Amino acid sequence: MAWIGYADLAASRSDEGLGGPIGGALVVGDYEQVILLANYKNEDVKAYSDWLVRNGAPQPNIEKATLSSPTNFREIYQVAKRVLDDFAAEYGSTDQLTIHLSPGTPAMAAVWIILARTRTTARLIQSSPEEGVKEADIPFDIAAEFIPDLFSAHDKRRLEESGEKPPEAASFYDINYRSKEMERRVRDAKKAALRNLPVLIEGETGTGKELFARAIHNSSQRRSKTFHVVNCGAIPAELVESEFFGHTKGAFTGALKDRKGAFEAANGGTLFLDEIGELPLAAQVKLLRALQEGEITPVGGDKSRKVDVRIIAATNRNLMAEVVEGNFREDLYYRLAIATLDLPPLRKREGDVWLLAERLLEQVNRSAREEPGYKQKTFSASAKKLVLKHSWPGNVRELLNTVKRATLFADGEEISSEDMARAIRAVPNRDGPPDGVLNHEIYEGFAIEDRIDQVKRHYLERALEKTGGNKAQAAKLLGLKSAQTLTYWLEKLGIV
Repeated sequence: MAWIGYADLAASRSDEGLGGPIGGALVVGDYEQVILLANYKNEDVKAYSDWLVRNGAPQPNIEKATLSSPTNFREIYQVAKRVLDDFAAEYGSTDQLTIHLSPGTPAMAAVWIILARTRTTARLIQSSPEEGVKEADIPFDIAAEFIPDLFSAHDKRRLEESGEKPPEAASFYDINYRSKEMERRVRDAKKAALRNLPVLIEGETGTGKELFARAIHNSSQRRSKTFHVVNCGAIPAELVESEFFGHTKGAFTGALKDRKGAFEAANGGTLFLDEIGELPLAAQVKLLRALQEGEITPVGGDKSRKVDVRIIAATNRNLMAEVVEGNFREDLYYRLAIATLDLPPLRKREGDVWLLAERLLEQVNRSAREEPGYKQKTFSASAKKLVLKHSWPGNVRELLNTVKRATLFADGEEISSEDMARAIRAVPNRDGPPDGVLNHEIYEGFAIEDRIDQVKRHYLERALEKTGGNKAQAAKLLGLKSAQTLTYWLEKLGIV
């Protein structure tokens, strides 16, 4: 198997017998079949094929390739991979295949090296006028020198996808579920999309809050306008006002020109305030005023401007609990929480884990199908058991990245239980009981009440710490009927 090169065409125009890289290899080798990849005109390729046969070579099987350039790595790779895959499918392996590196461009040789070291067991040969035809021994570390150029575009796409940003045109059809928990949230979100009211989306990290926000916007009357995203947790406190409302030239050091803020950027559309719970209290006051008045004043400006935005806010915190603790303004909370969605964690979405795992694997396979050496993956039965057993504290985002890891490191076309076990990253349960309380050795004299008291003490102390010693708030957080009940437990367990 080889690409037809310029030197081969040139050799066919002489009457000296088989010559050129391909002809020379056919003279010294005993080959039953010749497969040639060609990026030349049909008449040139036919003339070359006829010349080979006239000089005693087997009738070559010609694989036509249309390349935008004979040095386009991606196009060369796609053609060569397809031909190799067809060969392997027909003959069961590439054990009897010889690939000639010398014909064609250096880019073609580089791709052959990569394929030979990642997808085949083929023998490699090379030739030159000085040394003739000889076997090419390419160590993997040398082969790897060619790989970064070929992988760079794929790696960039993977890095972009690892941010797990929903598509701009996301709709409710992009939300995969079969659980009743998610069915209710989607139904509520569709209702909210039809109105022009603020929406507050609460849920753990990785539950799909931005996906819901974009689906709501794209199903609303504002879908033709801007969906502008602000990550409230990433704005330095001193720049919040400028980020929201913009600034005028010279308003502060570094303000070299007028700049629109998020409200003006989203005017007529939707402003998505991600991680709203991270916003400092001082900034909350200014945000509330803008929402109440429907107008903003740029930093350094003296004239207010009317704006028309719909707010969708999201947080991984319980904002009502943050209000109770004094970390979030109550008036702003009620301004934002007209329509509320509490997205359930993956562990509470019965029947959704495996559905999502399969859909995400389809997504990864589709994205990686052109990557050098990539084989389309499926889950083994044992891998499925591990997927269903894991609690997925990072939710859909963790599941997606775990599937990516499993496909990256699985050698075969099936993801084994070992592949999945390596891909799943164990996350300590910070909210769980003290170490050892669930796996304590049972022996004579073991007291289960002592273990239960240990768990009670753990959560009582945490609740008091979280509420700054406020017993009424701590009782509410723990689901106790009253502060008196909390006091009884504290006294019983000897907690001062």
